[in-house]
Order: sequence, then C-alpha cells, then structure tokens
Amino acid sequence: QPTIMTYKIVRFHFNDQKWKPLTMKTGLTLEEAKSHCKDSETSSSTCKSVKNLAYTEQRGAWFDGYEEQ
Repeated sequence: QPTIMTYKIVRFHFNDQKWKPLTMKTGLTLEEAKSHCKDSETSSSTCKSVKNLAYTEQRGAWFDGYEEQ
C-alpha cells in the first residue's frame, strides 16, 4: 500500500531563542496545509484579528509554515 503523506502546521517565531516552534495542527493533506498558510491570519505581518494581533504583541513576529509528518 502506498504511504499517504500528512503534514503539520508549525508556528515559527522570529525571536526563536525565547519562543520555540509550536505545532498548531496535524494530519493535514498537502492541499490543506498550503491552504492554511495562504490565509492572511497565519502571519504577524498580515493578520488583522484581535486574537492574532494580541499574540503578536506578546510574542513578536511569527508565521505559520508546514512540514511533513
């Protein structure tokens, strides 16, 4: 049987000495992972929600990426 690849969403922080990468979601298809990362709410430089703006104020610059599991 072919192995089905799954992906996880990882939040990276530019101040990574203080904040380690966080796994945000797991078990995604490549299409789901790419779709997540295209959302403007998945980067401190483009987010607009109160929740993400507060997160940015607390932790500094960040972005979501994806990795193979």
